[in-house]
Amino acid sequence: MTGTTEALDGSAAVDDAVRTVTRPFYVYAVLANSLFQRGVFVLYLLHRGFSAGQVAILQTLIYLVSGLAELPTGVIADRIGRRACIVIGQLVVAGCLLGQVTSSDYWVILALFIGQGVGMAFVSGSDTALLYDLLVRRGATAGYVRIRSRFTMLGTVTSGVAIVLGGQLQRFSWGIVYVGSASCLVLSVVVLMSRVPEIRGSDAVDEQDGAEERHRDATAWRAMLRVATPALVTLVVVSGLLHATLTPYIIFTQKTLSDQGASTALVSVVIAAGFFVGGLTPLLSDRANRRIGYRVILPVSLLTLAVALGLSGLGLVWVTVGAFLVLVGIPEITAVLVDNVFHEAVPSRHRASLLSMIAFVESALIGTGYLVLGTLMDGLGSSVGMATYAAVPLLACLLWLPVLFRGARVTTETEKPADRNR
Repeated sequence: MTGTTEALDGSAAVDDAVRTVTRPFYVYAVLANSLFQRGVFVLYLLHRGFSAGQVAILQTLIYLVSGLAELPTGVIADRIGRRACIVIGQLVVAGCLLGQVTSSDYWVILALFIGQGVGMAFVSGSDTALLYDLLVRRGATAGYVRIRSRFTMLGTVTSGVAIVLGGQLQRFSWGIVYVGSASCLVLSVVVLMSRVPEIRGSDAVDEQDGAEERHRDATAWRAMLRVATPALVTLVVVSGLLHATLTPYIIFTQKTLSDQGASTALVSVVIAAGFFVGGLTPLLSDRANRRIGYRVILPVSLLTLAVALGLSGLGLVWVTVGAFLVLVGIPEITAVLVDNVFHEAVPSRHRASLLSMIAFVESALIGTGYLVLGTLMDGLGSSVGMATYAAVPLLACLLWLPVLFRGARVTTETEKPADRNR
C-alpha cells in the first residue's frame, strides 16, 4: 500500500510540474495567435491596389526568406536560448505589422514582408523545441501529443476569434487591426519572459542518456546526417507538400470566396470558422495517433486537401464554403502527429537547429506553393486555379505510398538504442 501511495504521489508531482510548464505556454499561444489581420490581410493588400500575383510574391518571399533564415536562427536558438529567439522573432514581426499598415508603397511593404519572414524564422522551431525539452526535464514527453494538440487548439481557435474581430474592426480602421495584432505579440513576449525558463542546446538532455553519450555530435550537420533515414527524409518532403497545399489554400480562399461573390464580412467569418475547425480537430490527435498513426492519416489528409481544392473549382460560393469548413481540419491532426515524430527523431542538443532544417524545407515549399497558386489564379481564374493546384497533394500522396506499403518506420532517438542491442 505504501508503494502505491508513493507512486500516486510521484505521478501527482509530475502532473503539477507539467502544468507549471504548460500553463504559460497556453497563455502565450492565445496572445501570439491574436493576429486580427490574418483573415483579411489579402483583402487589405488588394484594397491597396495590388494584384493577386503581387500578393503571391509577397507571401512567397515571406516563406522563402523565413526558410533561408531557419538554418542560422535554429543554430542561434541552440546557442543563446530558445526563449530568446522567440522574443526576438515576435518583436520583429510586431514591428513589421506596424510598418505594413503605415505604408502604401509596394517595395516598402515587400521589405517589411521580408523582415516578417526573418521574425517568423526566429520563432519557428524554437517554441516547440522549448516546450518539448521542458517536458523532457520533467520526464513527461509521453504526453507531448496531447499537450501539443491543446497548444495548437488554443492558438488556432484564438486565430479564429481574432479573424472575426479583424473583419469587424476593419470597418472602422485598418490601423486598429494591425496595431491590435502587434500589441498582442508584445504581450506574448512579456508572458514568456516572466513565466517560462530559458533552455539552450547545451542545457537539454534526451530521454535516453546513454544514446546521447554515444552520439554527442559536435555539429547539427553531423546530427542531421545521422538521423536522416530515407523514411524521415520522405516524411519531411511530404509534410512540406502538405503545408505547401494547406497554407496557400487557407489564405487564397479569401480571394476565391470574394471572386465568387462573398462579402468581406462573410469571408472573415468563413475563414474564422475554418480556424475554429482547424483548432478543435487537433484534440483528436492523441486518439488518432494511438488508433491510426501518422503513416495512414498523412495520405488521408493529402487526399482531403485535393478534394477541397477540386470542389472550390466549381465556382459555387457555398460549395467552396462547405468544402473549406468540412475538410480543412483533418490536415491539422496530421501536423501534430508529424511534429511529434520529428521531435522524437532528433537529439535535444541540436533540437532547434534540426527542426529549423526541417522547417526550411517546409517554408521553401510553402513559398513556392504561394507563387504557383497565385500564378494559376491570375492566369486561370481563382476557381479553376484552385482546382488545378490539387495536383500538388496528389503528387505528395504518390511520394508517400512506398513508405506506407513497405511499412518503413522513421527511426527515433528513443528506438535506436534498443534496435542496436538486438
